Amino acid sequence: MPRAFSGWMPILVASLAASIQSCTPGPASHEFTRVAITVLHEDSASYRALEVLPGSIGFAGSDGRFGSISFPGETVRLGNLEHRGSRPEFRAVAHTATDFFLLSAGDPALLYKTGDSGSMELVFTESGPGVFYDSMAFWDDTLGIAVGDAREGCLSILLTRDGGKTWERKPCGELPPAIEGEGAFAASNTNIALSGNHCWVATTKGRVFHSPDRGNNWEVFTTPAAVDSDSQGIFSLAFFDEELGFAIGGDYTDTAIRTGNKMITRDGGQTWSRVADGELPGYKSCVQFVPGSGGEDLVAVGYTGIVYSRDQGRSWRELSGESFYTIRFVNDSVAYAGGRGRLARLNFSR
Repeated sequence: MPRAFSGWMPILVASLAASIQSCTPGPASHEFTRVAITVLHEDSASYRALEVLPGSIGFAGSDGRFGSISFPGETVRLGNLEHRGSRPEFRAVAHTATDFFLLSAGDPALLYKTGDSGSMELVFTESGPGVFYDSMAFWDDTLGIAVGDAREGCLSILLTRDGGKTWERKPCGELPPAIEGEGAFAASNTNIALSGNHCWVATTKGRVFHSPDRGNNWEVFTTPAAVDSDSQGIFSLAFFDEELGFAIGGDYTDTAIRTGNKMITRDGGQTWSRVADGELPGYKSCVQFVPGSGGEDLVAVGYTGIVYSRDQGRSWRELSGESFYTIRFVNDSVAYAGGRGRLARLNFSR
């Protein structure tokens, strides 16, 4: 790690010790009509993983790059990791109160955590045919999960119960069988959603795996997602609470397809209904509930632009044609987004 980067890592570690400020949901839509985009950083990497931290946004991308955008001031701090002469393709990040985590896609899978020395330490690696991890999240400072494509007949599900120091793969005998070729799209680090003790995982085959007890037991639900080709499926999940959730995706090779790519659940993922079927938008790689809207407002992004719904996905409005892969809100009108070669702040307003 470059010495210049390691100097700010203790600052990040210290900031993680604070609790995350939360927004209390309100009862009504914000009625957004526009978004103002401020580019904060540009380079040659692609950024698909963001995480809201106390006092900053953590990010990671291709070419081994990762870092943070601090508040206030929006200072961008960058780091770079190499492993055996190559630079990992980071597609997932997560955090606890004391540590920041990076997870790469592809073979070998590399999972790093902030070490006591202020540098990133490799705490898990996996190699072999079909190794490909997609996303990662933590319920609390002890228990976390990472999900990857199916191997040996089941999804690759890693769990940690010691704050990310060690990780173990869930045995296939304790998971629902995977469909041949089933995996997840490592498009925005949002094919995992957590609420309370629950976890939902969306797959390339349009199914949703569900654990009601923090990864101990699992079941699988079907959805009406279109999965006619390998380029289709659910790319992103968001849950407002333990009942209300939204899924989005489509076909990243044919963005004109607008059917079977937007779905809502009101019973914790057991059943899903298509919404705005055949209507705007087509393919999107990330969807998020807007804080403070009582579960009414959604924003979705993709390389095809930014769209907004004020009515739980029944209708959508295009706010911008600007390309982004992933987005995270820090309050009810400000979000940060990552895309090809850039990181930006998005200000939503009426």
